[in-house]
Amino acid sequence: LFSRQGKLRLQKWYEAKESKEKKKIVRELTSTILQRKPKMCNFIEYKDLCVVYKRYASLFFCFAVDRGDNELGVLEVIHRYVEVLDKYFGSVCELDIIFNFEKAYYILDELILGGEMQETSKKVVLSQIEQEDKFQEEEIVELALKDIGLI
Repeated sequence: LFSRQGKLRLQKWYEAKESKEKKKIVRELTSTILQRKPKMCNFIEYKDLCVVYKRYASLFFCFAVDRGDNELGVLEVIHRYVEVLDKYFGSVCELDIIFNFEKAYYILDELILGGEMQETSKKVVLSQIEQEDKFQEEEIVELALKDIGLI
């Protein structure tokens, strides 16, 4: 996930690569995608992978998948991720991702596990996230009460 200015906002790797190689791949893909015109195809071949990307407002969502994978299915996964982000943040923007990156990663992990789509239902994903938020709030309250000696 990167901005129109080429700033990387989120990255998730499902294959082990060295840090230097990751940076090189990100730099090459970011510059290639940013140079493409809006009306061009959202699929690019990169080495032995197929890169599927979609621009939403000022953010580019980009997935690199095996060449045999269904590109339209990957576009659907990207769209589902954006829909869930929109529902959770209420019209998600780049600042939501910057200041709540841990939540954006959590949402991604609820949708995709080990590089494969885990859950397709927006309702299920959002209810899991709401439950996690409640647990987190309860834990914060409990710790605060312990700190002041009420528990």
